[in-house]
Amino acid sequence: MSLIRHPSIKKFLLALLFVSLSACSTMDLVTPIEAPDETANWSAADFYNEAKAELDDENYISAIELYESLESRYPFGQYAQQAQIDLAYAYYKNNEPESALATANRFIRIHPRHVNVDYIYYLKGLINFNRGIGFLERYLPTDKSQRDPGAAIESLDDFATLLRRFPDSQYAADSKQRIVALKSNIALHNLNVARYYMKRKAYVAALNRGKHIIEEYPHTTAVPRALLLMVEAYQLIGMNDLAADAQRIYDLNYPNGLPPLDNPKYAHKKTTSEKIWEYLELDK
Repeated sequence: MSLIRHPSIKKFLLALLFVSLSACSTMDLVTPIEAPDETANWSAADFYNEAKAELDDENYISAIELYESLESRYPFGQYAQQAQIDLAYAYYKNNEPESALATANRFIRIHPRHVNVDYIYYLKGLINFNRGIGFLERYLPTDKSQRDPGAAIESLDDFATLLRRFPDSQYAADSKQRIVALKSNIALHNLNVARYYMKRKAYVAALNRGKHIIEEYPHTTAVPRALLLMVEAYQLIGMNDLAADAQRIYDLNYPNGLPPLDNPKYAHKKTTSEKIWEYLELDK
């Protein structure tokens, strides 16, 4: 015997059942269907060729994703090794220096005797050489010696390691030029610090910084300026004999006066924007 006798109750239950069935049908319609993975059957060569094409077209984000997929799917072999090298470069070009350095360091740790490991040291030097340059600094002239020298010191170490381990590398010549520029800028940074100490009347600190320039960066044009600063500092603290010694060293080595600031390749070469900057006297 049925317990549902009242017609209105039957109608209500039927309506409720219809709504439930309709909802289920609607959910079936809107549930997204995952697109098939077109890379499912790709070989390591397929991944690498596609990634390299994206890299060559400067589509760095796409290249990074493909190189990472290659490493994940095929972690061993020639393609995986080359993918790690290219991935570090792609991160560098995509303005992700920390990821680029991490990838480069991982490659050196895993493949210390790889035939192209010299390039990785060179790439590390480039990454640190350009690290810390902000958006405005890329388009407006700035004094490189005013920057925090931390990245420059790391870059100097990278290039020096390359020259020490691979003196015949194809990247050796460029590394030497960059080392000259780096030493110049680091020395000038120290000179700026010494001048700051002079303004604060911290003469002993200024003298120590001047000595550091002479000892660590002897072939830069910050040296004669450091000597003159030391002459002044010694005079101000009443050590006239040492002031005379510093002056004598300066006169002996620089009889024609202060040489112009270093202008090696990559260091202080004026760009068009720098010439406009000077013409407008925007740094006055």
